[in-house]
Amino acid sequence: MNDITVPLLGIAGAMIVGAMSPGPSFVMVARTAVSASRGDGLAAALGMGAGGIVFAIAALVGLQAAFLAVPALYLGVKLLGGAYLVYLGIRIWRGAREPLAVSQEEGSPGTRGNGWRAFLLGMGTQISNPKTAVVYASIFAAFLPREVPLALALAVPAVIFCIETGWYSIVALALSSAAPRSAYLRYKAWIDRAAGGVMVLLGVKLLSGARGG
Repeated sequence: MNDITVPLLGIAGAMIVGAMSPGPSFVMVARTAVSASRGDGLAAALGMGAGGIVFAIAALVGLQAAFLAVPALYLGVKLLGGAYLVYLGIRIWRGAREPLAVSQEEGSPGTRGNGWRAFLLGMGTQISNPKTAVVYASIFAAFLPREVPLALALAVPAVIFCIETGWYSIVALALSSAAPRSAYLRYKAWIDRAAGGVMVLLGVKLLSGARGG
């Protein structure tokens, strides 16, 4: 049981930090919630979750096959993953004071929109982001055992879906209301710095672990 719980909790923790880090997905869901409707924002959040499942399955299958074929690749990916997470954390920290490009261009919160279109837009935004693929591969390489048990392989996509959909649903619900939206924008710099700092620490931990074993 510990063989499943420990890596699953590690992946979940890292993915929560990754999901909360600002990027194209956040902006898309935020703008959808602000300019269309709360329902469209939630549909976009479901699209993010669906895209997360695609990435999770691809990372699980690809990494598992590659590690079994080339054992040395496990160490290499771990090193590259740690370095990338440090780089990403520094980028998030340095961009903390940059304004978030969320504007109300069409309609207003509460306007009826197209939920199916918002879902596809959310899924497409998630899948088309190459940085997301690298983050998934980095996190999975760091926490997955060399041979992944079936129970863990089934649990990971479900957990990823819940994290991605849950976080972006919170974003949609919050930013479709004026007061929470203003509060987030006011404290964006502190939130981004916290997320960037955690990402850097995670990357350093991966690099140290790879060097030690």
